[in-house]
Amino acid sequence: MAPKSSLKSASKTSISNPGKRTSFSADLISKPKPIPKPAKEPEVISEKSEDSDAEDDEHLYGFSTDEDDSSDDDAVADEEVDIGRLPTVAKDDATVKRKLEKAKRHPTQDRGVIYMGRLPHGFYEDQLKGYLSQFGDVTRLRVSRNKKTGRSKHYGFVEFDSASVAQIVAETMDNYLLMGHILKCKIIPKEKVHPELWVGANKKWKAIPRDQIVRKEHNKPRTQESMRKAEKRLIQRENERKRKLAEVGIKYDFDAVSYKKKLKTVAS
Repeated sequence: MAPKSSLKSASKTSISNPGKRTSFSADLISKPKPIPKPAKEPEVISEKSEDSDAEDDEHLYGFSTDEDDSSDDDAVADEEVDIGRLPTVAKDDATVKRKLEKAKRHPTQDRGVIYMGRLPHGFYEDQLKGYLSQFGDVTRLRVSRNKKTGRSKHYGFVEFDSASVAQIVAETMDNYLLMGHILKCKIIPKEKVHPELWVGANKKWKAIPRDQIVRKEHNKPRTQESMRKAEKRLIQRENERKRKLAEVGIKYDFDAVSYKKKLKTVAS
């Protein structure tokens, strides 16, 4: 509370001139409190980039599991990209064109394998092979897909017939902006290539009609042996329910709705 002396010197309406107000005392004018600066948030950009680089390194020499999947699990439709509208780096870039011509004059016997990550939507086997063929001959290619849904995991492996061409592609396409995605492209040393890397390579993925398979399995004619096993399971479940109800003191008559074992008919 302000002292009495300061209250007397506060603003009052003058009796002789009601419209005139006396000045405020400087002591009563409250100074604005300084606004505390918010605590500086830790920078997460570098952490995200480190996490993404570490994720790419995990896929580089082997395979990822479906649990750590980054596939198209959303409701985005898989629309294939028209690669004819994309820029041709090998023809437009004079430096890359000169490097490729030099590599063709001095071909290598060893094949080169590259890893390509952060592939955009609709950029699958046909599109990847068609686009990278501008650099050289693509011998093998595999886009990693989810085993359950078949959707792309946005990374793949490409093998060129020349290791020098693969090196040029890795240097050119790394951090290349394609359809809003910054590609990650790295060369894989020969000794680091996974022995099962090319299982299922050069094959276009086809959707598996799982609903049709399950429906056919469910509707197939049942044999006497399968019916006997199903009958046994039903009776065991009912007996288990009766036992649990009896343990808590509940008496319930299952005879009206329970499954009854069929009697075997004896041929006369």
